[in-house]
Amino acid sequence: MTYTLFLFDLDDTLLDFRASEKMSFERTLRALGWRDRVETLFGQYQAINIALWRAFEAGAVSKDFLKVERFRQTFSAAGIDLNPSQASERYLESLSDTVVLIDGARQLCQQLAAVGEIGIITNGVDHIQQRRIAAAGLGEAISFVATSEACGFAKPDSRFFDYTVKMARAFSTEQTIIIGDRLDADILGANRFGIDSCWYNPDRLVNDTQAIPTFEVAHLDHILPLLAGQVASA
Repeated sequence: MTYTLFLFDLDDTLLDFRASEKMSFERTLRALGWRDRVETLFGQYQAINIALWRAFEAGAVSKDFLKVERFRQTFSAAGIDLNPSQASERYLESLSDTVVLIDGARQLCQQLAAVGEIGIITNGVDHIQQRRIAAAGLGEAISFVATSEACGFAKPDSRFFDYTVKMARAFSTEQTIIIGDRLDADILGANRFGIDSCWYNPDRLVNDTQAIPTFEVAHLDHILPLLAGQVASA
């Protein structure tokens, strides 16, 4: 069996979203004139943001609501009088330009693009993710980008993957693999769609979920050797 279509999650798989998120949050507060307790506020924001993204993926809230609500809840909980809509706008603009590549990401994409097709699958905001990919210098290796915003459904919903594979030059379940860091979105999505998956697990977390990855790696540079016997020849 050979893989010719590689579907990569973007954040915390190819791009270090944690680093970008923190820098963008700090820049946003500074731009709004706030410099007190930023580290503590960021921790609170992260917890609120994660909960809202889970709600979005479950179809309980819209993405437009999420983008502003995460700041509204953060500011409200801290008793801060800042405009959440302005914060959201400034944060997204900063996030577009604040890109940190995970070690080995560019090289891996170049290697796999030489033997197949790479698509990005992301629940992120469409125009933001497009700009981040370009800023990271990954554009030439990537054939297409599938976002939940453009699709109308989010990972792990099978309708997201129906939408995704229609963007590929060619698709077969046997020759497609999803590579991502999230068991509940990337790996579970692959399971439901009937395709193989590789769990990128740099923190070596224990899998106590129902999601079952085909492969597991702790470093991106382990992926190509792992798939060496299953990647089509150039």
